[in-house]
Amino acid sequence: MIKAAMIKAAMIKVAIGAAFVAVLLASRAASAEDTRQNTPGRFDFYVLSLSWSPSFCAAAAERGRRRGGDVQCGGRPYSFVVHGLWPQYDKGFPEYCQLPSPRLDHRIVSAMLDLMPAPHLIFNEWDRHGTCSGQSPRAYFEMVRKARAAVKIPTDYADLKEPLSVTPDAVEDAFMKANPGLTPGAIAIGCNRKRLTEVRLCLAKDLQFHDCPEIAKRSCWRDRLTMPPTRGG
Repeated sequence: MIKAAMIKAAMIKVAIGAAFVAVLLASRAASAEDTRQNTPGRFDFYVLSLSWSPSFCAAAAERGRRRGGDVQCGGRPYSFVVHGLWPQYDKGFPEYCQLPSPRLDHRIVSAMLDLMPAPHLIFNEWDRHGTCSGQSPRAYFEMVRKARAAVKIPTDYADLKEPLSVTPDAVEDAFMKANPGLTPGAIAIGCNRKRLTEVRLCLAKDLQFHDCPEIAKRSCWRDRLTMPPTRGG
């Protein structure tokens, strides 16, 4: 009995020691990732995420869901819309850098609906990503608008009337041809099981294209994707 109790106590001691070491190593790994973690304004580059709105709406319809605040799945034929402009580290990214975050003026939200046609998206992007930019709400969303203006959408995708079958490589090539200076190392294609969902482009703080290997390597690997048409939502 005494021997068994001693063995059990020793095992518990070893387990506690192992757990402490694991926590210590995890803490060191997190601190090694980036010492600037979640410090507003201290990051390396931006990711501009452009969502293919018809894919979002098609997926929402399949789930039987439609957010009342979204206008992008109504009658207006949205194509690429801004999902977000995300401050990034070379490895990893900051998020929720100010808690609570500064409140957004409703006039800023209304002014951004042409690029980001969902109020809840605008609020979420500010809370999670905009607060890490080190800018005021107005300045951050002005930067979002400038970033979107810096990227030209390929004409083949401007107003699809019918579903279009594409490959991730073909979409990358189309964006690179439309945007001089954009390289394969600065773009990533997002997808779900069957559709193209978004295009992510890396931009320096001056909004010039910026290579981002950690982003680019996560590009969609599927052989063939569908882009649903813009007309009809």
